[in-house]
Amino acid sequence: MGALTLEFTDAQVAVLTIDCPGQKVNTLSRAVLEELDGIVTELESRSPAPHGLLLRSGKPGQFIAGADLNELAALVDATREQADEAIRAGHALFGRVARLPFPTVALIDGACMGGGTELVLCFDDRIASRSPKTKIALPEVKVGLIPGWGGTQRLPRLIGLHPAIEMITSGQPVDAARAEAVGLVFDAVPPEQLLDEGMRRLEWLAGQPWQQWRAHREQPLGLTDDQLQFAYAVSEGFLTSKTKRQYPAPHVALRAIRDGVNRPLSEALEVEREAALEVVGTPISGNLISVFFMSTRLNQDPGVTADVAPRSVGRVGVLGAGLMGSGIAAAHARRGIPTAMVDVDDERIRTGLQRARKVVESRIQIGRATTDDLVEMMALLSTSTSHAVFADCDVVIEAVPENEALKTALYRELADDLKADAILCSNTSTISITRMAQAAPAPDRFIGMHFFNPVDRMALVEVIRGEQTSDETAATIVALAKRIGKTPIVVKDCAGFLVNRILLPYMAEAVLLLLEGADMDRIDRIAERFGMPMGPIALHDYVGLDTAWAAGQVIAEAYADRALKPDALKALVDAGRLGKKSGAGFRRFDAKGRAQPDPEVESLLAPFRKEPREHTDEEIEDRLFLSMLLEAARCVEERVVREPAHVEMGLILGIGFPAFRGGILHWCDEMGAAAVVEKLKRYEPLGPRFAPPQILREQAASGGRFFPRRPSVAG
Repeated sequence: MGALTLEFTDAQVAVLTIDCPGQKVNTLSRAVLEELDGIVTELESRSPAPHGLLLRSGKPGQFIAGADLNELAALVDATREQADEAIRAGHALFGRVARLPFPTVALIDGACMGGGTELVLCFDDRIASRSPKTKIALPEVKVGLIPGWGGTQRLPRLIGLHPAIEMITSGQPVDAARAEAVGLVFDAVPPEQLLDEGMRRLEWLAGQPWQQWRAHREQPLGLTDDQLQFAYAVSEGFLTSKTKRQYPAPHVALRAIRDGVNRPLSEALEVEREAALEVVGTPISGNLISVFFMSTRLNQDPGVTADVAPRSVGRVGVLGAGLMGSGIAAAHARRGIPTAMVDVDDERIRTGLQRARKVVESRIQIGRATTDDLVEMMALLSTSTSHAVFADCDVVIEAVPENEALKTALYRELADDLKADAILCSNTSTISITRMAQAAPAPDRFIGMHFFNPVDRMALVEVIRGEQTSDETAATIVALAKRIGKTPIVVKDCAGFLVNRILLPYMAEAVLLLLEGADMDRIDRIAERFGMPMGPIALHDYVGLDTAWAAGQVIAEAYADRALKPDALKALVDAGRLGKKSGAGFRRFDAKGRAQPDPEVESLLAPFRKEPREHTDEEIEDRLFLSMLLEAARCVEERVVREPAHVEMGLILGIGFPAFRGGILHWCDEMGAAAVVEKLKRYEPLGPRFAPPQILREQAASGGRFFPRRPSVAG
């Protein structure tokens, strides 16, 4: 059974339905495209010709998700010739769709992505359903590619230059209302009315000069050189501020638009083809495709290997209304989960509620939420100074300050207030879950649920299993995290868990480089050039030197054989220099929060200075990122996570590790383990922290890797 079904109504309208058998979503695989080729051939030669063509999906709420995933994976190793053949074939087939000898309308219900969007751009018109599932996008730049089947040229001719540049270079989807506003679709209607409205639109088109409109869309856009160059310059500047030119695809797509829109469509498609070939098969596109697959697998991961169903969660409690607690409470209430937030007094509660409101208010200001969303969230968020309100909560999340004695004392107090089968979570970032479980009412229903700050912006949640945590508990918290729009990664209990364990050696190495005489601006600049969102010295000031010192102490004690002690940080903390929040850390901050050099910090660091030495840029980069890599390798070796991909996604989501590198372990694979081990010999005199773990030595000897060369859907 094929994916495409062609039927004809009594009015001789052709209705083409796509419904890929055995799949949750429709994709444009090579087999589906071959089917489409055959149907187009039939329609081209049919006599008498149909009065029109409607394209629809046979899967309610799901239109076309884009390329087949396994075929997308194959692009990692595609040769230029293979990519060129695929692009030419797509152009030829979609061009034939665009030239069918009768009017055509696409009926979009659900996600319409990538090649699906490029297909419907070949139709004379489009109607979308008003379903919240309906999103239309050209997301290719997110995997290091550009739309290569006409998207960069047909979209500007349809909706105009500026909206097209925004959609193509960002890869972000538009909903049905926005699609209607920019002219991407003619109308947005209830899903059940799509077919009837499509019939009416075809009937109307039949009485209009649709052939002339088609011909017009194949002409140059007609912009003056000044208009085109101005639009390009402004967009290029904006893109550079976002990508730092480390992600080529948006820039290549923008150039394809610039060089193609003032040409006839046939010539413009050649411009697109040449541009698309620049990015297919490059290391960056390969890495971004790998990240896409890792993210897809992680979103499908139930968190446990056992066949255990997660429990239903109807109500959540949050203990603590501080910065993290209020963010966690808001995250649950925003997703429709009744939530109770508790703290010791009304003033803390009031401040927590203000923070929760600000989460939605800030989104209202940028058009991503409405006042109705705010009202609904506040209606679901109740507060109290009594633990008794937790009596009907299925899950209670503790989010009090990072003090083990305080946390465990509260767990003992909660014993009489929780439901008999309630799950108790801790938002701790460093403290042992196994150890704190001894104070919990039920160790098998105690687990870490570590959110990252700021909660409303950070997708990652570390789910930390103690030695006694049950599979059901882990599966339930993983499902709950997904329900509130987060990406959970299950982590074995160890000091620092996953992200902080890998991040803190990098931060400590940066401080040591500073104490050896490296300039802090230079250290930060080299890290940013590598792709980090900010340098490690700036990161200290951002997260707070007190927080970094406390976490560094945990790491130094747990891994005393190799970890650097954060003594210099303690001196700055004792002097009241906590970073941006106190107005001064490694740098001083002005009234607008901008960092400035501060000579006063030198006197505080002087007692900790090392023998001055010269550092090359290569050494600074090596020491920063090899520190990170070695700890990541140890996490894989110790099975802190169940697969290397979880390390990559933890760092990409948790600290902004550059996705264009694929992750820290992909960086190692790209260099080769043997080259990494050889490089480490240069730094082993600095201490045991640069000794390669066994897993790297074995890979160096065998030619092994953390990942196969080609990603796969199954992992």
